[in-house]
Formats: sequence, structure tokens, C-alpha cells
Amino acid sequence: METNKKNPVSGFLVALIYVLYFAQFCCAVDTIRQGESVADGDSLVSENETFELGFFSPENSTLRYVGIWYKVDVKTVVWVANRDNPIPNKNGVLRIGVDGNLVVLNGNTSLVWSSNLTGLSNNTAAILRDTGNLVLSNTDTSKVHWQSFEHPTDTFLPGMRAPVSSLIGEFHVFRSWKSSNDPSLGNFTMGVDPNGGPQIIIWDRNMGRRWRSGQWNSVIFTGIPNMSDIASFLYGFKLSQPDENRTQYFTYDPSNPSDLLRFRLTWDGREQQSRWDDDRKMWTIMQTQPDPVNICDLYNHCGNHATCDNFEAVKCSCLDGFRPKSPDQWSKGNWSGGCERRVELQCQRTNGSAGEDGFKGLKHVKLPDSSNLLLSAGNIDACETSCLGNCSCTAYAFISGIGCMTWEGDLIDLQHLDEAANLQFFYRVHRSELDGSRKISNIVIIIISVLGACFLVVTIWLLWRYKKKLRGLPVVSSMPCCKDDDVAVSNESKNKEFSADLSGGPVDILIDGSQVNDPELTVINFSSVAAATKNFSEANRLGHGGFGTVYKGELPGGQEIAVKRLSGQSRQGLEEFKNEIILIAKLQHRNLVRLLGCSIEGDEKMLIYEYMPNKSLDYILFDETKQAQLDWRTRFGIIEGIARGLLYLHRDSRLRIIHRDLKASNILLDVEMNPKISDFGMARIFGGNQNEANTIRVVGTYGYMSPEYAMEGLFSVKSDVYSFGVLLLEIVSGRRNTSFRSSDYTSLIAYVSTNATIYGVLLEVLIVQAWSLWNEDKAMEMVDPSIRDSCLTTQVLKCIHIGMLCVQDSAMHRPTMAAVVLMLETETPTLPMPKQPTYTSMRSLMDAEYSMDIHETASSKDVTVTVVDGR
Repeated sequence: METNKKNPVSGFLVALIYVLYFAQFCCAVDTIRQGESVADGDSLVSENETFELGFFSPENSTLRYVGIWYKVDVKTVVWVANRDNPIPNKNGVLRIGVDGNLVVLNGNTSLVWSSNLTGLSNNTAAILRDTGNLVLSNTDTSKVHWQSFEHPTDTFLPGMRAPVSSLIGEFHVFRSWKSSNDPSLGNFTMGVDPNGGPQIIIWDRNMGRRWRSGQWNSVIFTGIPNMSDIASFLYGFKLSQPDENRTQYFTYDPSNPSDLLRFRLTWDGREQQSRWDDDRKMWTIMQTQPDPVNICDLYNHCGNHATCDNFEAVKCSCLDGFRPKSPDQWSKGNWSGGCERRVELQCQRTNGSAGEDGFKGLKHVKLPDSSNLLLSAGNIDACETSCLGNCSCTAYAFISGIGCMTWEGDLIDLQHLDEAANLQFFYRVHRSELDGSRKISNIVIIIISVLGACFLVVTIWLLWRYKKKLRGLPVVSSMPCCKDDDVAVSNESKNKEFSADLSGGPVDILIDGSQVNDPELTVINFSSVAAATKNFSEANRLGHGGFGTVYKGELPGGQEIAVKRLSGQSRQGLEEFKNEIILIAKLQHRNLVRLLGCSIEGDEKMLIYEYMPNKSLDYILFDETKQAQLDWRTRFGIIEGIARGLLYLHRDSRLRIIHRDLKASNILLDVEMNPKISDFGMARIFGGNQNEANTIRVVGTYGYMSPEYAMEGLFSVKSDVYSFGVLLLEIVSGRRNTSFRSSDYTSLIAYVSTNATIYGVLLEVLIVQAWSLWNEDKAMEMVDPSIRDSCLTTQVLKCIHIGMLCVQDSAMHRPTMAAVVLMLETETPTLPMPKQPTYTSMRSLMDAEYSMDIHETASSKDVTVTVVDGR
């Protein structure tokens, strides 16, 4: 029998042929050298396979272009070489020319595109880098001769530089495509205007401005409404120091270098930021400017001297002291003509004497275009003096990170922004337009308005009283405009006078019995409350808080209620009680507890709330026999609900409110486990332009108080953010922040004593053990064991990450609640790395400057002593 024996040499040769054949597909080429070429169908691929260069045809087109695109499932072109000279067939080739230039040829002869440099040697090569930058350099010296990043088309990529130079002026860096499937030069350009504070501009084909970002303040572009909320997480813009040619550059570095991001000037004239979602294999649009649903984003939509507010039915309104230039057109909704002064400026009448003019302030507004920087004015007073002394100066502003800004001539492109945009400027008016000069006429108007309002309120009150009686509620109330001796409120309450001043800083709202007149708020006499709670029996007691006891009750109609009875021994209770009535009566949100009524009689002061059958969050969360009721889905819903409730308080309510005592025991749960923020006794109202304030009495709960509040008496919306972060970590871990053992990771937070002492009170600094676990990639070890196996790991880890961001020592580094809600409800944003919570007594220079700036505009300048009242 013969046996067939395989020749080992022939087998080796076959294997080698296979290896060599497939090697060309396995080893990506990122460089083209002299004598090499890339034909249509071939490509260059960057080292880490992030970008690819080759020939492509747009959708519904057979024309061929050389371009660079992200190497992902959806081809996304970010740069085009021959955008105005396409190749009609597939004979194109990219190569290094004999003169060292990078060239695109149609076949081997017809030049289509070139890098077009002179004086090059023939030892050049082009490499496609992982940034998407195509670089032509000398192979001997590595000197860069040309790069695509300096010749962009319509897309700004991380790593690019957008030049800013006051010597050269406007830079039109980016040019849109002509249409969605035509890369040729389009109708819109985008670049930077360096004058009066650099800002990004989109111009139309006639060089008219279509949109602008607002001035750069060293952190954000001030005219982008939501940028202040998400700047720390989705933006990484920086402005470099001037080089030898006095040119600066805007750069962008994402917080996560692995993110695939792009800013594109779309063919229809919008700047669009997108991020690649690898899970869903698609580009997610993160923001668009101008916003398609915000007509006020369009440049100077309402004309000169007018503001545009997208949240109002009538979008445009003249500045106070101005009137429509064309009333007929204005009434028809054609606002482009803008507004003109009602009264000519005094300095214009007297050839330069400006002493009798004045300024009106405008808050939460996109600063006007075409500003000037006045470097000699180092503070807002000097800025005002300088503007007042110059008749040509029509407005001024002093902005942190920019300095003194002045305007001459018309005020252009004004837009109302979110209250988070803490911007204010002052515009010049004749003295007759100032508030004091119009006081008499205003008084007449106010008197007429008040009388009319009183009549209306009396009518509504009578209907409301009748309606309440039909429900069987014992009603006791009074009217604000008519003093009725039959009102069954004690004389002691009536005779106490309190006031509320909402014009400036944070205020405590103080009231008396005769002022409780909200149409939705019932005033119930003491005997009825006592009957509802079975004379405040121990069996009806639900709990005891810092300022009183809470009882369960039932009204005659069968409605269950919770009664908060103010403790007579509480030193602070009266003030907080007054606060709570006014605040909660004016707040309506599904994640805030609803106040049904109150009782003020003699020394008895009570609040009547809707009854929450599941009591407070701490009652279930920290009880090992009950916490299993809170699965991860329920806990995440509670986290989201608390975040939305805080966002409403901080930004969306009629009053801007800081809670100051957010903790698990102040989160009530309804029958469906929906969270309700309660206990507004220590809440404070902020003025519209205020971000931070100082108090001489620090009240709150240790473990939840932010460092700047506990140590310095400074509180802001960021103080609530800190408390939210602690609460979030408690919900995830199922442990109180004060239950700890310092030797292991079984607790949420360890307390470490430091040497920081304020007025003899030794402070204990929160060192979050969650940080250690999270930093060591062991964050799941802190998750409540009862949900650890059933929870969504990615969602839990994201919540822990957000918690770490919220409890950072510096208020500046913490996100706003708007950013928190965005991060919780969106899968796309990449979260930044939080700073380790290491609480030091010395604040950073940035914090010092930040606090100083805010104190100059919003806080009391008096030196105060802080007394810490923990509980």
C-alpha cells in the first residue's frame, strides 16, 4: 500500500502566501511617502484606527472627493480636500508630488488639489494622526510644513486651534457644505471675533451675523444659555496665552480623551456638537446653536434696544425707557426695526454734559454685541464712572473673567437667558426715565391696581370660603385688604408685624395670622386640629423633628393629614414656621410636599400637610427589616425625583430657594414611593442675580452640610448640591453617613478630625470612603447588599460618580442641579473625574477670587461671626 506524504516545504509556502495576502488587510497604513500613492478604493488609517482617509461620494452622488472621516459604523466626514473640484470617476489618486507637495490627481496627470507650498524638498511624507490631523512633514527633520488642522472645512475637532487676534480681526475659519450631500463651499462661515471679549460668530453668505456665542469669560461663552450648567462636563474650551505674534488660540479637550466628539457648522448655518454613542452605534447631538426651537438665538431678532425672550408669548420687548421705532410693524409681529429712546439723553442735548443721565440695570441677559474693553477700570464703580463721563458710552458691565465692558451707539442682540446666567449690564437713560423721577405717576398706578386687586381678591375669597364650607372644613381666615374684626385668629397673632423684602439678597419670610391668605391655603382653628389628631395622642404621633412633633390626623371629610406642631421650647421654631408657610404655599411641584393649611392661635402654631403613608426615606432606607422594599428601580426613581425637586427650587420656581437642610428624614414617600422634599423651615430665598450669601447662624445637620457652609457660613445652590450628593450615596449604600467604622469599607463616610477650628468649634471633615472604593474600581462594594445582585451596574456606578462630583470640597467644582438632572436622565454625557474630597482650611486662589467677586455684587460686606448650631 502506498501512502501519500505531504511535502512540508510546499505547505509552508502556501501558509506564507496566505499570511502575506491577508497582512495587507490586518496592518493599517497611516503614512504615505515619496513614490507611494493612495488610489480610489485604498485608504490611510490612523494608528489606533480612530480616523480614516480615502475617497468617498456623498449620499445620492457619484462625484468623488478625498476626505477624512471617523472610522465608525456611520461614516462621518470631518475634512475634504477637493471640495470645489470633485473627480467624476474612480480614477483619482492621492500621492506626494515631485515637488514634495501632497496632491490629488485625476488619473496620473490632471491636478485636482494640492497643499500648494513652495520650497519643499522631495523627502516629505504625510501621516494621518489619531486626532484626525493629516500632517505633511520632512522625513529627516520632522518639521511640519502643512497640516489639515490649519485648513479645516466645516468641522472643529478636539486638538484643533481656532485663532484669536485683535491685530488681524475676525477669523472666518470654518465654511459649511453647500448642502447635506454637496461638500462645496456653502453659505455660512464660522470663526472668532476678538473684539471686546472673544466670541464665536456664524456669518451668512453676505457676511451678516447669524448667531454669536456671547463673550468668553475665561470659563464659558456667556451667551449660550445652558453652557453654565454643563460646562464642567461637556466642554473643555480653553484660550491660550498670546504667542509672539499676539495671537491666541481656542482649543478644546474633552474630559474623557477616548470620547469621539465633533463641532460641525451644518449646511443650514448651525453649530452642532455631537458625540459618538458606541452602544447605540449612532451620533448623539448634544447641543445646537442657534437652537432650532429658540428664535431668540438668531442674531438681533428683535432689533436694536430690544430684548428677546423665547419663553414669552410676545417674544420681543423694548428696553425700559425705549419705544418701538415702527409701532405699526411692531404690533404685527415684525420686530426687526427695533426700538428708540423715548427721551433724548441729557448729554446729547447739552453737548457733552452727562451729569443728569443715569443707568438702568438688566439681569439674566445676553450681553450686547460690539463691546469695548476698558482695562483701566478695575471695578464696577470705576467702570460706571468712566461710562458716565463719556457721552458716547451707552452701556457698561463689569463681568468676572472679563472686566469692564462698555458699549457705544445702539445696543444690539439682547436676549433673556436662564437665571443661572448671572449676567447684568447697565444702559444709559435720561434722568426722567429713572425710577425716582417717575415715582408719583407710579404711585397713582399702584393705588389703582391695588384697589382693583382688592376687589378681585374679595370676590375670589368669598367663592373660596363658600367652597371650603361645602367640603366640611372648619375655615378661619382673613383678607389682606379688608381688616375684619370677626376673623377668628388670635389678637396676639394679628398684632405681630413682619415683612418680606424680595428686592435684594436672601430673606427670611416673616408673617402673622392676618397675612395667611393664599387661596389654596386653609387656616384651621386649633380645636379642629386637636380633634383631627385625637387631642395629639401618642398613638397618632409620627415622629419628632428639630422644631416640633408630627402627628397623623383625619379631617371630618375623611382626608388624612400630617400635622407639624411647633414646639414651644424651640428657640428657632417661630422664624422657621413663618418661612415654611409662605414658601410651601407658593410652591407647586410633584416632588415637593403639599401644604394643605395651617393653624395660628395663641402660642400654638401648626402646619397641616398631605399625609405620606410611607413616612420618610430614612424610616425605610436605614431599617434592615424594611430597606428591601426599596429595590434599585425605586431608589433610582427617588434619586431622580429629589433632583427634579431641587432643580425646581433652584431655577424653575417663581422664587429662587435654597433648602439648606436636605437629608433623608426630610424626604417623604407617598404611597407609590414618589419622593417629596419637605421641611422648609431653614430655606432661604435668593434675589434674582444672587449666587451666594453669608449667614451669621449656621443651622443644619452635620454630615449633610457643605464645607463652606459649616466653616464659613456661606451657602448657595451648591450647598444643596453637596447635601444631595451625600443623600445620593446614602440611597445607594443603604447606610447613614454618620454610621461608620474607620478601619474598613462597611460605612459610607468616615469622619476624620482635623486641625480646622472656627471660633472654638472643632470641625470634623468628611472623608468619603466611597471615594476610596470608587477610585480603586471597587465602587460596587459600597452598594446596599439587598440590591447589589439585582441593580443595573452601569446606572449604580453613574450615580456614585455623580455623588462624588456633588460632594467636592469647592462649590465651584460641583455641578448645578440642572447638570445633575441632565447626567441622571441622559446616557450620553461623559462625566469628568471628581476631585478627592480632602477639605482644607485654605481655599484655592480660584475660590478666593470667585467668592470675592460674588461678595462684591451679592453679599453683605460686613464682617460676620458664624455660630454653628448642629443637630
